[in-house]
Amino acid sequence: MGSQRIVVVTGASRGIGAQTARIMAARGDHVVLNYREKRKRAQQLADEIAQAGGSASVAGADLSDESAARALVEEVTGRFGRLDMLVLNASGGLEHGAPPDYAMVINRDAQLRLVRFALPHMPSGGRIVFVTSHQAHFHGRKPVPDAYRPIAASKRAGEDALRAMIPEFTARGIGFTVVSGDMIDGTIIVRLLQRRDPAAVAARTEHGELPTVAEFATAVADAADTAAEPGHTVYVGGADYLSHH
Repeated sequence: MGSQRIVVVTGASRGIGAQTARIMAARGDHVVLNYREKRKRAQQLADEIAQAGGSASVAGADLSDESAARALVEEVTGRFGRLDMLVLNASGGLEHGAPPDYAMVINRDAQLRLVRFALPHMPSGGRIVFVTSHQAHFHGRKPVPDAYRPIAASKRAGEDALRAMIPEFTARGIGFTVVSGDMIDGTIIVRLLQRRDPAAVAARTEHGELPTVAEFATAVADAADTAAEPGHTVYVGGADYLSHH
């Protein structure tokens, strides 16, 4: 392998993002761990990756803040000269006391803006991976638990907005893949939902084991590695969602 790929993983301090970063670093990429406020946790992960023989750095930025998002891209490209892979894993909307439009701000507007900032620095052959959930991906076609509706609607809006950019990605030689997962066992969102709507989580587990963080993160890392049709969607878990396409 020539020079390392420079990969930015958003929301990388924990959960799916952290596990995706571990896998990509183990495969030889330099992973930039973006976090919003958990600097210590991101730094611990970077140290853990280094101890395992990989390379990682940390870059804090609240992606809903335009100047912070711009600074993130400038920091990465200033240091490494380019940005090969962008894994859009960060999302939000269930935060306590968040304003009503926050889900749309973080899950659509912030994603689109980060991509616009990153694109000029992405060489041909690079790739953008958008991480979503079946509840969001199938929003409007399948029922969604009430507590999750703002997230489902806003993440679907973010996915649609990015899909609308496919002609531009393709013109630049940038791949774009969506990875959609069922509720993932042990993630923050499932724990939050379990508190608010235990029946919704129980209903999901009836259809078989929920995918684990490791399984889902592996699918995200694989999506960054695998050439696919622009806008291809990789599905992880949730066979019942997929059988009625």
